[in-house]
Amino acid sequence: MFRITKLADYGMVLLIEMARRPRETFNPAELADSVHIPEPTVSKLLKRMTSGGLLRSRRGKNGGYELNSDPEQITLAQVLSVLEGPFAMTECSAGPGRCQLEDDCSIRTNWQQINDAIFHGLDQLSLAAMAKPLEAQAVPLHLEQ
Repeated sequence: MFRITKLADYGMVLLIEMARRPRETFNPAELADSVHIPEPTVSKLLKRMTSGGLLRSRRGKNGGYELNSDPEQITLAQVLSVLEGPFAMTECSAGPGRCQLEDDCSIRTNWQQINDAIFHGLDQLSLAAMAKPLEAQAVPLHLEQ
């Protein structure tokens, strides 16, 4: 099963909360309270996202964290790259020399194409899009007969 880590998920929750109010500066304690994530985890993620260029921090009485760009300009691919590192579905998708089977693998190119397609999809989704509430829709079930 392909999954993002819990920290990356929490980071995405924090950024989407911030994208809903993009002109605000966020205090870690208040942000932790509003998204129900422990404050030490929020602080750790805010620091990581600041060093990754997604956020900027301000010191002082009215200090805190704010988005470094408009929510329309920050993509999910950027967020996951900061929080998870380079995007790779398989070892061979991460770059050459990472899999001992890569010289003889008949499906390496296929995995790389799948990796590229998913990354491209994530790169087309912005925080602004994720911050908009979607109405629950019934998804039609396609059963083979």
